[in-house]
Amino acid sequence: MRLTSLFLALALAAPIFAADAPNAAGLQLYSLRSQFKLRGVAWTLDRVKEFGIKEVELAGTHDLTAEQFKAELDKRGLKPVSSHFPYDRYKNDLDNVVKEAKTLGLQYAGCAWINHKDAFDETECREAAAVFNKAGEALAKEGITMFYHAHGFEFEPFGEGTLFDLFMQETKPEFVSVQMDVLWIVFPGQDPAKLLEKYSGRWKLMHLKDLKKGVATGFLTGKTDVENDVALGTGQMDWTTILAAARKNGIRHYFIEDESSTSMDQIPNSLKFLRANGFE
Repeated sequence: MRLTSLFLALALAAPIFAADAPNAAGLQLYSLRSQFKLRGVAWTLDRVKEFGIKEVELAGTHDLTAEQFKAELDKRGLKPVSSHFPYDRYKNDLDNVVKEAKTLGLQYAGCAWINHKDAFDETECREAAAVFNKAGEALAKEGITMFYHAHGFEFEPFGEGTLFDLFMQETKPEFVSVQMDVLWIVFPGQDPAKLLEKYSGRWKLMHLKDLKKGVATGFLTGKTDVENDVALGTGQMDWTTILAAARKNGIRHYFIEDESSTSMDQIPNSLKFLRANGFE
């Protein structure tokens, strides 16, 4: 009886991830956009390396060419797994997006915002799905996976579900995957674990972002004060449930994204939290 209790206690205390799970704690470089602007690429990437980060997601190349930025990453052993590109570039400059993604050595190329009117509507949703299907097919020819990063406004009611459900129905699984930003699922009042399960296998990437305690949810604006981003484990998110569901349902890469003005101070605390829960 005592032995059984010991095994149970050890199981409950074990990290969320098993040893063979994809569990590198990466960083979305948008978190350091102010540092890139004020201190430059070399200084900022040096800080990323000092954090112990090995995988990064890009959001632009900060006035360098793709070749130059890739060289700066390579100098520091930083692997560019993915990048966000503006929606209009997927619509009007697709060939160059594909070329840039290939030059950067990306596995994934995505988009984090669909241009829309005050409230996202069916027409805009269907148009975006068509844009991403075309982009995904072009990227797939180069071995790169297209993804869309939901931002919360996609959860407008539609039929028996939401416009996000319509988007998932209209996009082709072989060409378009999705990235879950946990804050932008919780802020509009959705359940990350349930959505991971509902579209199991479509989710490939995750933004790890915590929402300050006490901040109200249920809004479809896709916007909240950046100071509502707090160090992981100190906010509203049920990380044990979310990360277990992520591992079960196909997430391959995880990136801290901290948009707050104190990201340089908060990122080390978020990394400490993740490393206590089985991340590298």
